[in-house]
Amino acid sequence: MKQYWALLCMNLAGLPQRFGLVLTIVIGVGCAVGVLVSMLAMGAGARREAMGNVRPDRAVILSTGALGPGQSSIPKNVATLIGGEPGIRRNAAGKPVAPAQLFVFVQARDRVSGARIGFPVIGVTAGLSDYSPELHLTAGRLFQPGLRELIASNSCAHNYADFTRGDRHAMRGGDWQVVGNFDMGNSAGTCVVFADADVVQGTFSRTDYNQVNVMLESAASFEVLSRALKANPGMHVEARHEADLVEEDMKGFTGILKFVSYFVGSIMAAAATLAAANSLYAMIDGRRRELATLRALGFGARAVTASVLTESILLALPGALLGAALAWVLFNGFTASPFGFTFHLAVTGPIVAIGVSWALAMGLLGGVLPAVRAARIPVTVALRAV
Repeated sequence: MKQYWALLCMNLAGLPQRFGLVLTIVIGVGCAVGVLVSMLAMGAGARREAMGNVRPDRAVILSTGALGPGQSSIPKNVATLIGGEPGIRRNAAGKPVAPAQLFVFVQARDRVSGARIGFPVIGVTAGLSDYSPELHLTAGRLFQPGLRELIASNSCAHNYADFTRGDRHAMRGGDWQVVGNFDMGNSAGTCVVFADADVVQGTFSRTDYNQVNVMLESAASFEVLSRALKANPGMHVEARHEADLVEEDMKGFTGILKFVSYFVGSIMAAAATLAAANSLYAMIDGRRRELATLRALGFGARAVTASVLTESILLALPGALLGAALAWVLFNGFTASPFGFTFHLAVTGPIVAIGVSWALAMGLLGGVLPAVRAARIPVTVALRAV
């Protein structure tokens, strides 16, 4: 250990004389970490946006066995019965807060590219305001039951044509009037369009709902409601936590982002590791006489190997911090809108920790072969070469 510490101090003290090679390692590692952290920040930002309004006192009722709302089908009479189950909060008028929803897909036109894409419109029964108190109208009013009226989030109005208050959006059955725009609390980037469920069902020839959203009396009431639904197998429905459903819905999207992040990050890391190894080889070649002298004085091969390996890892650390800092400065809070889903990139502590770990692994792998080479330099050959 004494030899190891002495060698490590000597190695670090000599870094200013090898500034160019050191800078190559730091910049290479910094670029690799910066790219990885920036791309992982996309997944973190998308998840933060999706989970922004999730509450523990809300639950979603789906048909039994459904993987998500798209596979769920709840008849009207069952949706009505759900409101009478225990654990569901009641509004000021004494009615259960349990609005039912169904989803239909229509065409929307991107404001920038003009391309037409499929777009979901949510038909909802009475109780939307009670279930979603974070819904804040910024223009106009709520839709009226029985009329072909829409309310659209400000994100929709910004990204798609014909969703600003006063516009008329062409859908099945004719034009639908956009009567209001709104924000959705902490999920302001989410594009959402609501309409009256009965009108949507009649227009699109739908008879069932996809889900029933319920406001619970408290977070603990979820188990009460879940047991009550299971005790009535004739309803064929089950309760899911709102957070679990959102996580499942985002799993595919965030999974793609993570795969791309690590794939690109791995390519960058491989290049940075090779650059670090080449730089360390050059450092060792420039210190052949010094290393030979140390070996002749009795410094062991293990101490030499450990000191060079530690030096490589320590050189990767400032690169990691540089890459993480650049990612935070350039991309934290940066707005992205893939597939019409707007969110802000989030460079979080756990992501920075991943980037630092990634850099230390690069330093370890890049330093292995140079460290072994340094330890295997024969004393006589090295002195003769000099």
